[in-house]
Amino acid sequence: MLRDNVLSVLVQTHHPGNIGSAARALKTMGLRRLALVQARDYPHEEATRLAAGAGDVLQAAQLSDSLQVTLADTRLVVACTARPRGFDLPELDAEQAAALLVEQAALGPVAVLYGPERFGLSNEHLRPARYRVTIPADPDYPSLNLAAAVQLISYEIRKAVLAQAGKAPRPARTLPPTREMEGFYQHLQRAIYDAGFINRAHPGKIMEKLRFLFDRAEPDQSELNILRGILASFERHIRP
Repeated sequence: MLRDNVLSVLVQTHHPGNIGSAARALKTMGLRRLALVQARDYPHEEATRLAAGAGDVLQAAQLSDSLQVTLADTRLVVACTARPRGFDLPELDAEQAAALLVEQAALGPVAVLYGPERFGLSNEHLRPARYRVTIPADPDYPSLNLAAAVQLISYEIRKAVLAQAGKAPRPARTLPPTREMEGFYQHLQRAIYDAGFINRAHPGKIMEKLRFLFDRAEPDQSELNILRGILASFERHIRP
């Protein structure tokens, strides 16, 4: 089912009660998949208590110490963040993000990232994401509870699923899995190192800028294959 391809990922959650409340928020919107990356205090009775009738979502939650491993098979990652960090990702509103997630979930796993309660997602957490989604809270008091953010985004996903029901499916662009994009970035870094474009000892922010450039371009699977072929061709000429 499509809902089984939507993964909600809580990163470094501090309060176990927020984990339970997030599980409940997911289940009320028909979602079931939850991943916890480096959760600070879990399992915990407070999480179980606040999950109420969503204990099955908690029981099935993926537990991991690695965000990269958790997202490796996803086709699309959208980060829920209150503000841009570093080089900004393209921004979607919640409705746009939900529509895109549902479209890509028809082809394979997708994920929504939620950061720690105090500081949100770091630049490192944002690396696998293609887009960011921001909930337009009142700027005088923009502090949104983690579980509330999960509820709002999950509601928009629910709306997108219901809107899609009964409609003829439109062809979706086949976006490459996260692990393939990461493989491309590693390949790109090797190629430009070998070409002398970047000094290995002083890479600066070139690779970070290139990551965001290709994230904005959003290459599909066939386009990524072309890019990898170009890099391989360069490497053959650099290292016969």
